[in-house]
Amino acid sequence: METAAFYHRPESEYCYIYAPGHVHVRLRTKKGDVAKVGFIQGDPFNLHLKDWYEEELEMELMASTDLHDYWLIDTDEYVKRMAYAFHIYGTDGSDVIYNDRGVFPYLKESLTNSGLYFRLPYFHETDRFKAPDWVKKTVWYQIFPERFKNGNPKNDPEGVLPWDSKEELTTVDFYGGDLQGILDGLDYLEDLGINGIYMTPIFTAPSNHKYDTTDYYEIDPHFGDKALFRKLVEEAHSRGMRVMLDAVFNHIGAESIQWRDVAEYQEESRYKDWFHIREFPVPSAEEIQAHGPVYMEHAENLPYETYSYVPMMPKINTHNPEVQEYLLNIATYWIKEFDIDGWRLDVANEVDHAFWRKFNTACTSLKPDFYLLGEIWTSSRSWLRGDEFHGVMNYSLVGNISDFFVGKTIPARKMANVLNEQLMQYRKQTHETMFNMLDSHDTPRILTMAEGNVDLVKSTLAFMFLMHGSPCIYYGTEVGMVGGADPQNRRCMVWEEERQDRDMYDFTKQLIQLRKEYQPLLSYGNLRWELVLDEEKVVGVKRILGEDQIIGYFNQGWEDYTIPHKANTEVIFHHLSNELAGESLIAPNGFSIHRVKSE
Repeated sequence: METAAFYHRPESEYCYIYAPGHVHVRLRTKKGDVAKVGFIQGDPFNLHLKDWYEEELEMELMASTDLHDYWLIDTDEYVKRMAYAFHIYGTDGSDVIYNDRGVFPYLKESLTNSGLYFRLPYFHETDRFKAPDWVKKTVWYQIFPERFKNGNPKNDPEGVLPWDSKEELTTVDFYGGDLQGILDGLDYLEDLGINGIYMTPIFTAPSNHKYDTTDYYEIDPHFGDKALFRKLVEEAHSRGMRVMLDAVFNHIGAESIQWRDVAEYQEESRYKDWFHIREFPVPSAEEIQAHGPVYMEHAENLPYETYSYVPMMPKINTHNPEVQEYLLNIATYWIKEFDIDGWRLDVANEVDHAFWRKFNTACTSLKPDFYLLGEIWTSSRSWLRGDEFHGVMNYSLVGNISDFFVGKTIPARKMANVLNEQLMQYRKQTHETMFNMLDSHDTPRILTMAEGNVDLVKSTLAFMFLMHGSPCIYYGTEVGMVGGADPQNRRCMVWEEERQDRDMYDFTKQLIQLRKEYQPLLSYGNLRWELVLDEEKVVGVKRILGEDQIIGYFNQGWEDYTIPHKANTEVIFHHLSNELAGESLIAPNGFSIHRVKSE
């Protein structure tokens, strides 16, 4: 038995309180190396009285990757404290005890000493990762406000272009999209089934994307005003829709009053410690702009730190108490005054953890079910312990899915292995409020990535909707919009029905309804693989909650594939699948989703 592959860590994603009365304990072992795992647990203060080490509970093989097996037990202790160890049985016939001190022979002296056990000292409810329940029930719609709908031409910026008038967009185009346009589009979103709106920044800024914010307390005048925004939030809430705003606290625009003050007064500026300045002098916004557009996109060897190499976005010093107070006041202002439901935090991984913990406390103390979403593209354990974010934009998960479905760069088994590994990275409740999207304002559109193959997009989208987490539709995906990398992915929304893919719209509407109908199972159910076939490029992903199951079969191969129906099976959604008596004949890029009803 390869004992070096054993891994466990108390009070982490390997041991945590899932819900009152439910402690989840996980163990990692080498793949195929362990036959079974016995879980030994008890109260550390009565081991000498009860010999509870003589009883074992069997752990469940939860998931496997190409390297490891993961075991799970859902357990509890009435006294709310627990000592525990693992009795591991190898496929080679050996067995050992794995505890807090390491690996030992299965001997009584290794079991009667309470000091050798792993510990969960006390089950504090305040330490449990809690996320807003409503997020699990939400299907999001991401809006890039400048490109969604021009509801009020009177507030258009100077030089605004006719709606959707260019084949090739530039980074400096303006088309006049605004908050009135979003308000006017609520009927459309309600018909689609959307119950969560995520808007990229709406605060005052010179760009069309607004990530170079100059005033966090004001709505950009080209979008509207606070009265209109309040009306939008109230109208959305009246329809059962939540509203999440986007803010970037990693950097600020060079046209902000803070940076202007630094550029004018240099070392004497009251704001000089608000930024990461290497040396003086630093340039003003006008001096930066004078270098031209290439410089503004990428400038190296600057005397101050920036987002990436963008000189118009100086990095904010969130270690500074004045800066912290300023940003926390902004965060709470929009909650108190406008009752927003969430913040999506841009470039969240470049801001210090201490600040995000204060940010979490400030927001959730005002609104306990407030949602905090970080933009982090990679593994995010450090931010998802319960005291910073409730979820991240789940690019890792959807990137893996896209690699199999759209990119065709990995086999089915690799996708399943990576997805299993990703599921083991976080607590179960964390997955339930992750933010899943196939495309966004930062990626090419999914239909473009799929080279125009609508059937492939439908299959990929359906697979994503079967995952843990809260799914999001990027505006226009539901009507077949295309677009490459930024700025082509930020085209104007197509509103003329004759230019829309109405079949795609109807498909998306049905998929959203399916997600809502089976939300508890898809949010809370365990994930298993019913079928993983590399050669045929066919996968069957199963979601299980109690006696109920949903299995989605997806054919990414070149030939039709037949799936025999299980007993008590009901086909609840399908595409490019001929549903026959007792079987589903799935064509390439097709899928068939089955509900296996309990007896």
